[in-house]
Amino acid sequence: MDRTTEILAEFACSLRYTDLTRDVVHQVKRTLVDTLACGIGGFSAEPSVIARRLAEQVSSTAPARILGTRQSTSADMAAFANGVMVRYLDCSDSYIAQGSGHPSDMISAILAAAEPVQADGESIITAIVLAYEIFCRLCDESPLAGWDQGMFGVVGAACGAGKVMGLDREAMAQAISLAVTPNVPLGVTRVGHLSMWKGCAMAASCRAGVFAAQLAREGMTGPSEPFDGGKGLWEQAIRKPVELDRLGVAPLRIMATSFKYFPSQVHTQGPIGLALELRPQLDGAEIESIRIRTHGVAVESSATESEKWDPQNRETADHSMPFLVAVALRDGEVTPATFATERVQDPTLRPLIGKMTIDEDPEYTRAFPNEGHCLMEIATTDGKQLVAETRYPKGHRGNPLSDEEIETKFRQLSAGLLTETQCRDSLGQVWSFDRAKDVGTLFDAIIVSA
Repeated sequence: MDRTTEILAEFACSLRYTDLTRDVVHQVKRTLVDTLACGIGGFSAEPSVIARRLAEQVSSTAPARILGTRQSTSADMAAFANGVMVRYLDCSDSYIAQGSGHPSDMISAILAAAEPVQADGESIITAIVLAYEIFCRLCDESPLAGWDQGMFGVVGAACGAGKVMGLDREAMAQAISLAVTPNVPLGVTRVGHLSMWKGCAMAASCRAGVFAAQLAREGMTGPSEPFDGGKGLWEQAIRKPVELDRLGVAPLRIMATSFKYFPSQVHTQGPIGLALELRPQLDGAEIESIRIRTHGVAVESSATESEKWDPQNRETADHSMPFLVAVALRDGEVTPATFATERVQDPTLRPLIGKMTIDEDPEYTRAFPNEGHCLMEIATTDGKQLVAETRYPKGHRGNPLSDEEIETKFRQLSAGLLTETQCRDSLGQVWSFDRAKDVGTLFDAIIVSA
């Protein structure tokens, strides 16, 4: 195997629960609460229904549970269906680096692989830390220009799944090769008018990661140089060698993620917060202009394409800074209900969107990704000049959500789907997950009642 595969496999097999600090274990629990909140919140969405319908057609002698139901399916299909639910609201965690993404998507793969082998809480927590470390360190070193985040998500998912399945070093190396070789996803997933697949792409990578681990467990082999060799990933996709000398170095990367306060793309969190901060100061005055300055990635990903200035569906709207700022100023909130089709296409929002300018500030770009700097200036027709600024939007790792705020998020996104008793029981199980014997009781506690 090539050097990159050897490094990844060695780290994956050597990491132990006893290596993790109390803070790291607690952060995993926080992340589980946040991830399950998003999964339950996305339960009724059309892509989730489609994914569950397909998963329910598959039976297995080693079944894994479909989130929110009593139904089981194969482990790989559970990873996909649960991953679609987790990602739908675009409200799960984010990791921002050269390449960025949503590492909690990989949790669906780990839980799906863990259930058939009855892995305990300590094993699952360790596997989650492992998957995060691999995904995030790869993002640290490698820009994803032109490619989607699943390129690294499939590697983290395969390692996390392989960890709970107990793969040895050789089998883990094969799982990594079998994950990365056939699964390099296109960045077109997140360009222009976005489709349902925007919320399904990482779920597909997670499914592929579980399948790769299963293949390796049965003795399947993959190419010996999937990363470093000729026609390997670095040559074909990254165009340069990638070093992983910081893998496992403290602080572990799961400690550097950010949770979302609003159900929208990570770079829109700051502008939404500023709009809600300035809204009361308008005091009924008519807006003349809105000027937003932020870092380059935020502008490029949420405000350059024409579709982002006139979104027609949910998937595009939750990645549209103009829409999100306008709706925050008008409604005083951004929630899952914001993205109903009639609200996304509301013609009365377009004049307000037309009063905006959104520009890159080079200073803010230089401070990114350590900061998520954004400044908003609103001028009114009666002469008011309102200004607000943030470097660390609420939920950013520099301004993190408290445990209580994450619990509130869980209850809000579960409203109408879980009872208060279910919320209380499931939260209690997550906060004590290091003592869990398996994932069965947790899945039993979050069966959707609606």
